[in-house]
Amino acid sequence: MAALTSEKLFAILRECAGEEESVTSAENAVDMEFTDLGYDSLALLEAAARVSREFDVEIPEEDLSEVTTPAGFLAVVNTLLKVA
Repeated sequence: MAALTSEKLFAILRECAGEEESVTSAENAVDMEFTDLGYDSLALLEAAARVSREFDVEIPEEDLSEVTTPAGFLAVVNTLLKVA
């Protein structure tokens, strides 16, 4: 299975919850806190559900509870994809 990219993650986030106007690119925002980007926990849960479906991977809630940045989200998902 292909890795989840930052561009794909931000596309999913935009579709699930919209995007802050100040975010110009995924590369610039990958290390920013989700809250600073304007995404709340509901947006993250929706994004996680969508990633789970699209990438056919189970993302344990406890793994996501500690994630605060898109880079952390990508690390969790891509680690699971390597194991699967």
